[in-house]
Amino acid sequence: MIATTTPVLATADLARVTAAIDLLGANDTASVLAAALPSLDEDHRAAVAGHVTVDHVALLIFPETLDGLAEELAEHGVRVGGMAPSVVVRERLAHRYGVPPHELRVGILRACATDRTGLPRQVEIFAMVTPPELAHIADDERAHGRENHFALTVRRPDPVLLQGLRTAIRTAMRPDGGGYNGYENSTVLYFRDAHGTDPSFRRLELVCAGRFAELLATHRRESCAGTGLLRLLTGAWATQALATAAELRLLDHLDTTGDLPGLAAATGTDEHSLGRLLRYLDGLGVVHTSGTRYCPTELGELLRSDVDGSMRSLAQMYGGPFYQSFGALTEAVRSGDEGYAKVFGAHHFAHLAADPDLADLFHRSMAASNAMFAGVTRVFDFSAARTVVDVAGGNGELLSRVLRANPALHGVLMDRPHALTAAEAHLADLADRVTLVPGDFTESVPDTGDVYLLSRVLHDWDDERCRAILATFARDLPAHAELLVVERLLPEPGGPESLAVPWDVHMLCNTGGRERTASHYRALLAEAGFEVVETHPLPLDAHLVHARRR
Repeated sequence: MIATTTPVLATADLARVTAAIDLLGANDTASVLAAALPSLDEDHRAAVAGHVTVDHVALLIFPETLDGLAEELAEHGVRVGGMAPSVVVRERLAHRYGVPPHELRVGILRACATDRTGLPRQVEIFAMVTPPELAHIADDERAHGRENHFALTVRRPDPVLLQGLRTAIRTAMRPDGGGYNGYENSTVLYFRDAHGTDPSFRRLELVCAGRFAELLATHRRESCAGTGLLRLLTGAWATQALATAAELRLLDHLDTTGDLPGLAAATGTDEHSLGRLLRYLDGLGVVHTSGTRYCPTELGELLRSDVDGSMRSLAQMYGGPFYQSFGALTEAVRSGDEGYAKVFGAHHFAHLAADPDLADLFHRSMAASNAMFAGVTRVFDFSAARTVVDVAGGNGELLSRVLRANPALHGVLMDRPHALTAAEAHLADLADRVTLVPGDFTESVPDTGDVYLLSRVLHDWDDERCRAILATFARDLPAHAELLVVERLLPEPGGPESLAVPWDVHMLCNTGGRERTASHYRALLAEAGFEVVETHPLPLDAHLVHARRR
């Protein structure tokens, strides 16, 4: 009677090993990056490929014992070298399934294979000893393949290069843990794309020779989805911290004193509590702590009241009325009606008009975003115009920039009387070239202009009201007039990240308006008889949409 050896590996796992070898043979570095990072453009993928090489494809199998495993694999044509302990995967499995790490035995076996270009690569086989009491782990892992991945070796790793690679990959995949393997002196960083279409490319591993403890700690912290969500949930706290710093003129006082006792005395605050706020502001990048002294960062300078481009008023507005209105966001989403009116009992603009101090804060906060106007005179040629009309131009900041860049122009500013009061002071040095016209642009606009400015107005209103506004423009504008619309544009599907996305929710909650895509504005303008000539990007994710009558 001939004795037979009992197989230690399930048939399903043998099939998965063969499939992994075939998968490696069908790919190379370029194809792996293209499949795993489809949202990364070709130039960025090429840059990543310049620093990494496909090293191996990996999978996890579940033998009952490690004894005889190498021999059994060899019988099926898979020749492996000696086994090494797997520290990182063992810890991941222990954490995932709530099993003490010392109760898990996980080894690494490597088999030689080739990629589709014929270059030598490896198949990395993680083997977890799986007695009956751990069979549930095997069943779950086989079903979901959480440890399957392609691995990329970083050719010449250093902290700066690794940070750049990590940042590039994070645009398409989220951090998914990692670790340091002391047996091989290598740091590994895992990434996952839960929405990938091909399970084989949902995970990537960066293998970096050496120990990069700080980078690994950051990566592992960001791998916890709860950490990321908590950071988002504390966004309201950051808003209030910035608003408090603005209200206390904290950044102004750093000019005269930088130590905690002096700042507490200058701001009339409790020293201990102010120290805690400053520590938070340091983490937000607003102040920098050096020993016992504080100094403003470039970001923090914008919260000063006496600098060009100050955003102090914006911080007060966002930490005040806008902050309160967002408390009614749920109701705004449910009903489609603005949250501002629910909180304050009146529409945004009616409420501002009834409170001069609040209206003044609002106009000053709007001015804090005027950096977007910096590019208007660079992207549009005003030289053929004689008169430019700024409709609902607030304090006249955009008009003043246009007039200063074009000394031969005359300007007309149309807005409600309370807005023109602020504009009169702001435009005092241009008074001989500016006409202030009180009025309501929903009823009529001046018919004397060559170029019309409509900045940050249409996003305040729904489509129906926008159609009415644009119809008024179509009726009253001279036939030759040019219309310049300044708005943030929502990205088209698959487009780049934009501030217009959160601002769209802001408009829902505070005015009942919305941000729109370029194609949406093009359609609204077309309905009113305008055609879009060109669109130009401006600072702060704004755009200038140049239109004229058909």
